[in-house]
Amino acid sequence: MKRLLARSFPVLLISVIVLSRPTSGQLQGGSSERDVTSAQYEQWKLELSNWGRWGEEGEIGALNLITPEKRLEAVALVQEGFSVSLASDVNTVEAVDNPRPYEHEMLSISSDRIAVRYHGITHTHIDALAHVNDGGIFFDGYTPDADATLASGHEKSSIHNLKNGVLTRGVLIDIPRFRGLPYLEPGTPIYVEDLEAWEEQTGVRISSGDALFVRTGVWARREAEGPWLRGRARGGRSAGLHPSVIPWLKERDVALLGSDHPTYVSPSNLPGAVHDFAILYLGIHMLDNCDLEALGEAAAERGRWEFLLMVAPLAIRGGTGSPLNPIAVF
Repeated sequence: MKRLLARSFPVLLISVIVLSRPTSGQLQGGSSERDVTSAQYEQWKLELSNWGRWGEEGEIGALNLITPEKRLEAVALVQEGFSVSLASDVNTVEAVDNPRPYEHEMLSISSDRIAVRYHGITHTHIDALAHVNDGGIFFDGYTPDADATLASGHEKSSIHNLKNGVLTRGVLIDIPRFRGLPYLEPGTPIYVEDLEAWEEQTGVRISSGDALFVRTGVWARREAEGPWLRGRARGGRSAGLHPSVIPWLKERDVALLGSDHPTYVSPSNLPGAVHDFAILYLGIHMLDNCDLEALGEAAAERGRWEFLLMVAPLAIRGGTGSPLNPIAVF
């Protein structure tokens, strides 16, 4: 596999800017010939669905793609033993992009309490397949009884299925860095052409069982410009994967998908399209609101964009996800 030396990075940067620079309309999140209609999106639910693909093992969805061979391939990537956290620090300050802060209370000088509503656009977490539904139906047709679930959690597809952890090859696609930018402006879409131009220049191809991380620069922009309204709320603006990327995710058999926000571009005529489709129809567990700044720096310094990824959620029976501190190891 082709490797890039850190000292050759400026040449790489120029090449990718030429290949994947967006138009002004794209930068503003405007319409384009790539727009996905509601009818096309509905058709993809039938054509691209992974429902039934893994039979009795369907509760873990695309994690079935992480085979023992894939894990050994990931472990073989470790050369230095250098580790990087992909989690943002616990945020206890309410803001427009943090309406439900972490609660951290010191009970004594040797004891404390934490509490959090972790789903949303702020806190680093993983979404279980029991997180997104359409009319009460979850991935693989799982249809829980609402009263029983509210009483004791999900019977199937909960985060408890990941108690033994996840270990696979992680790959970072750092779109701002390849465009020579500190971050993408809110509303900027990322298309298949951008992802494949990155692959061509780095020689790293996204393959079955990979954990794919897409950096848009949320946390760099927040540090520079302050908080802003993000996500699918009215008026929210986020850079991220355009809905037209969905068939590509299926084709490449991505096992885990993460970003520095919940993996969608807004405003969009299909709010939350990639995030929701990936969980509900592809069976992909999502890693939301990762802080990819340190990972981007570490990868660029080494000219290496693949690494061993380790994920260990809390063992919550019936849970729809978990706060998380993913670790990358080079």
